[in-house]
Amino acid sequence: MTTETATIAKKETKVIIKKPSMFKVIFENDNATPMEFVVEVLMKIYHHDQASATHIMTEIHEKGKGVAGLYTYEIAEQKAGETVTSARMNGFPLAVTVEAE
Repeated sequence: MTTETATIAKKETKVIIKKPSMFKVIFENDNATPMEFVVEVLMKIYHHDQASATHIMTEIHEKGKGVAGLYTYEIAEQKAGETVTSARMNGFPLAVTVEAE
């Protein structure tokens, strides 16, 4: 009579959760979109306070573009779309892009 011995190997699995990539929503300066509208959009869609929105608007005006916010891809695309829709509904040519951080 033979006796068999079974060996059970215990294997550990390490789960690594990677942070999602982040994307910048960038406003491009133009000569037709009023500064007040840009500040309003930054406050309503991006939830900046008056001072922060004014600072970003000034950066857009002086440097040609400025970052409205940093979000995951889906949220960045949604906010950019909302911004462009609002601009077009008000007759403004505001250009918004989404770029990887």
